[in-house]
Amino acid sequence: MMTGSDTAFAPTRKPGVGISLQMGELRMIRVFVVLSFSLFTLMGVSAQTKDTGIPHLVKHGAATHLVVDGKPFLILGGELGNSSASVAGYIRPYWKNFNEMHMNAVVVPAYWELIEPEEGRFDFSTIDSMIYAARRHDLKIVFLWFGSWKNSMSCYVPLWIKTDEKRFPRARTENGWPEEILTPFNTNNRDADARAFAALMKHVREIDGTEHTVILVQVENEIGMIPEARDYSPEAEKVFNENVPDALMNYLEEHKDSLTPELKEAWKSSGYRQSGTWTDVFGKGTATDELFMAWYFGRYANYVAAAGKREYPLPMYVNTALIRPGYKPGQYPSAGPLPHLMDIWKAAAPDIDFLAPDVYFPTFKEWVDRFYTPDNHFFIPECQNTQSIANAYYAIAEDNVMGFSPFSIESVPDPSTNQISLGYRVLANLAPLILDNQGKGTMRGILLDSASQETHIDLGNYEFRFRHAYAWRYWRREPGPAPRYGGLIIMLSPDEFIVAGTGMLVTFRPRSGRQTAPGLTDSTSERSRAGIGFDYRGTFVDGKWVTDLVMNGDQTNQGRQFFLPGKGFSIQKVRLYTYH
Repeated sequence: MMTGSDTAFAPTRKPGVGISLQMGELRMIRVFVVLSFSLFTLMGVSAQTKDTGIPHLVKHGAATHLVVDGKPFLILGGELGNSSASVAGYIRPYWKNFNEMHMNAVVVPAYWELIEPEEGRFDFSTIDSMIYAARRHDLKIVFLWFGSWKNSMSCYVPLWIKTDEKRFPRARTENGWPEEILTPFNTNNRDADARAFAALMKHVREIDGTEHTVILVQVENEIGMIPEARDYSPEAEKVFNENVPDALMNYLEEHKDSLTPELKEAWKSSGYRQSGTWTDVFGKGTATDELFMAWYFGRYANYVAAAGKREYPLPMYVNTALIRPGYKPGQYPSAGPLPHLMDIWKAAAPDIDFLAPDVYFPTFKEWVDRFYTPDNHFFIPECQNTQSIANAYYAIAEDNVMGFSPFSIESVPDPSTNQISLGYRVLANLAPLILDNQGKGTMRGILLDSASQETHIDLGNYEFRFRHAYAWRYWRREPGPAPRYGGLIIMLSPDEFIVAGTGMLVTFRPRSGRQTAPGLTDSTSERSRAGIGFDYRGTFVDGKWVTDLVMNGDQTNQGRQFFLPGKGFSIQKVRLYTYH
């Protein structure tokens, strides 16, 4: 018996009449089949060849690289202000500034309200203008999908959704008040978002599938519940009182030994129950409310991402706003992919490639270190544009991030001389070396400020002591707290290193665990010292080192240290040796 779909492809004939074909007709059919098969094969090969060039993620040791046109790509980006991409003419004067700042990518909002002003009618003019302008200036684009949520709120959804609350319901507070937040528990909301996002990705593929101007896409923006920890809409209440989904319970069981401490502790409080409602499994309170919302926000975002990837499978991520010290769920945008919720998001959203922090707090190092896990290699899509660009050096070297992007980049003054420009110039010069060393254990990052003025790093045959520039009495201190300085160190060989950054005073000594040199006793080896064989300041040109200044004498404190001033960013190539 044929199914309905089988019937649709069955030959039609009158009852009692067979199908008969003349030899000529058979030959024509054979030719048609061969030609069709050949055309199909060529189309398949062409599509396959094209697809292999799509930007994608690849493991590189302990790191993950974004690969663009067959080469790893380090994002030296800047994010536009929220409204800056809404009119092409507004941003037009700034494109040349981005080139002056040594950027290679622009992080650009894609607004649902402008893309689908009427249901089912799409207008991609804002998208096209950004892509074509980026191409003219040899820049790549990371699109931010301002879909159902932007900074928790649903302010970028089209007006036809905002004004049809019955069809597109909102989240509600515990006392029943509607919020400016679409509920993630309604399929109309989810499906409308997914259709629009899929249309966007299809359009990007059609106009950019071979050029690869667009290299990465963010799904939604800073998802979260506020001012309460969870949604109390009727749909949400119904699901909250149902059993925790089997998919999540299975994930918890499979990853029991590696769960985040907060999640494991919540589950442990119920005796590691295998089933039950959210309060049965995790207890009662706002922490459970946040876990509940994280699961359903994750499922929603995953549905949207999967719809987009079916059209054009670029790498996709979700970003999150961080928690102010002492804030509880509901006081911050709760349930986004924060470190204590990563397991929930990984289980809920397998089509999301990584989870990324928007870092505006001075505790940059602590937050970035928490996001870096063996299965979450990320990019910093947003940070304050007045923060020290030394943060980028630390994150790229120490946590293997794929790139960095200060916010409202068009508003930064003096594009050729600001700190972002000076810092990016050096990072751009070092990018091939950085990418080659990410994930290999041959590169480390350094971050120094008032709270942390010294750090020690073992690399090659030496222990390095990095101190804030203010530790050197000859360096002039500015009024106020010590500025944030830092950089990176790359091992070229056990005795030779590239050091880059700003405001670092570096001393060194042989590592205590180094092997005893031939002919020396252990006691002799313990009395070893390290000296500077050479210290060259310079850059790489076409992959080859070019020295612009030989550092010695006063510049190395007579061979006892090397110093990277705090007024800009520089690169030094240093060879050390050991004597006894």
